[in-house]
Amino acid sequence: MPTWTQVCRLDDLDVERGAAAIVGSGQVAVFRLHDGSVHAVGNLDPFSGAQVLARGIVGTRGGTDFVASPMHKQGFDLRTGRCLDDPDIAVPVYAVRVVEGVVEVSP
Repeated sequence: MPTWTQVCRLDDLDVERGAAAIVGSGQVAVFRLHDGSVHAVGNLDPFSGAQVLARGIVGTRGGTDFVASPMHKQGFDLRTGRCLDDPDIAVPVYAVRVVEGVVEVSP
């Protein structure tokens, strides 16, 4: 059974802006999209080694919701973690749920 960590209230997340949180022993980047969905990926940019994906720009490319790293601009699919610019690279994706207005993430 997964362990869930409360990270913030849903209302605290600005649409298409990221927020960083500690879940388990690592950092995650949590995003709320225009359609109301919430996604969480690892905050570590694998190209720069910096914990910055929560500060990235959210967009859509070919129907895929992604976050672009603020460092070198590589895009990461918010559903799969796969890098849109280098399919051999990916960031972890975390399960997310909203319970009574609170965003919870499972490592």
